Amino acid sequence: MPDSVAALVTSGPRVPFQIGSVERRDPRPGDVVIDIAFAGICHSDIHTARGEWGRGHYPLTPGHEIAGTVAAVGDAVTKWAVGDRVGVGCFVDSCRECAECLAGEEQFCRKGAVFTYGSRGYDGEITQGGYSSRIVVDENYVVRIPDAIALDRAAPLLCAGITLYSPLRRWAAADGKRVGIIGMGGLGHMGVKIGSALGADIAVLSHSLSKKDDGLAFGAKDYYATSDPQTFDALRGTFDLLICTLGVDVDIDAYLRLLTTGGALVFVGLPENRQSLSLFSLTGARRIMAGSNIGGIRETQEMLDFCAEHGIVPEIETIAAADVDAAWDRVIASDIRYRFVIDIATLA
Repeated sequence: MPDSVAALVTSGPRVPFQIGSVERRDPRPGDVVIDIAFAGICHSDIHTARGEWGRGHYPLTPGHEIAGTVAAVGDAVTKWAVGDRVGVGCFVDSCRECAECLAGEEQFCRKGAVFTYGSRGYDGEITQGGYSSRIVVDENYVVRIPDAIALDRAAPLLCAGITLYSPLRRWAAADGKRVGIIGMGGLGHMGVKIGSALGADIAVLSHSLSKKDDGLAFGAKDYYATSDPQTFDALRGTFDLLICTLGVDVDIDAYLRLLTTGGALVFVGLPENRQSLSLFSLTGARRIMAGSNIGGIRETQEMLDFCAEHGIVPEIETIAAADVDAAWDRVIASDIRYRFVIDIATLA
């Protein structure tokens, strides 16, 4: 029979969380049962639960930055054993047959990846996420958390970490590359840490200089305030790569002009509104504008191993389950340095 487990549940947009329960399926032969220790708070959780990307499925338990330990495994499981330190990120299934899945980019599955919460699975059930005490996941959608990374620090890597690692790798942010990270929040600070470890010359473009000391400590070589109009004049034609982490409206043309000829502006943040640009900003210097969306299972494991090797972890504030609504308000107000993590033991 399905297992009822403790969870934070919201019954609609902007409805406060209640401690309730969600049903977890009976483990299938290829399933892993995970006792969740920590769950990171991602801005996507807020957008989804508050209906800012369209009305979702309710009641809803968000959370796709999940870290814990294996509690049980199905008879056919070969990759995991009880006690393993594991994580679950933004999706929990895909078709496994399309070109994207076969290439290890399951997040772009042509049939449609099944996301960790608020998504209809191939069995017709709506998925529920990591703001809960336990989850059941197919073994192929689980990643190993290296011993060098504490579970609470590991949780945000399952979204924030891979969201920045993937485009930095794809656009070869290595030695000699001039890379700008737009925004110095939960995503941006991971871009600074990972990009500098890859060897790129990292600059932060943030609204103000309030986090400059942090940015430089995390590995940035330069830090600029975008609220100063002179910044855009001074940096024109400077960057080989810009990664925009902002979830708000931006002046795309202004940022495109900061690129070198052939440079790329990559978006990983998702504003609520449609954005616009002039095509002259692209064609005038053969610039590229692109988007990036997390990473596949193989690349996520690569990211975790890279972070363990280089001592990279997110900056976190650990909170109790009862404090999630207040934490969400602080995320909206940019009052967090830099990622909230829920101690799931406080659900008890």
